[in-house]
Amino acid sequence: MYIFGILNVNLLVGGSVLFQVVGREFGGANIPRTIRFTDALYDELREVSSEKGISFNLLVLQCCRYALDDREEPAKKDSSR
Repeated sequence: MYIFGILNVNLLVGGSVLFQVVGREFGGANIPRTIRFTDALYDELREVSSEKGISFNLLVLQCCRYALDDREEPAKKDSSR
């Protein structure tokens, strides 16, 4: 269970650490939003959060942070043409 402090959970994919859930970064998350998940994605996220003993919300926040930090920037168009 996550209690405001440090939580460090490795999420594994194919035996490799994909990323670590670290709880302290999201202790002040307080902006409520409604998002929609497919049944399959929701079930998978629920399963991972349950297995790792963390909240569903913390897992979603960490996944979003990971995606934003590791996204590829689109190639810039050549404006000289």
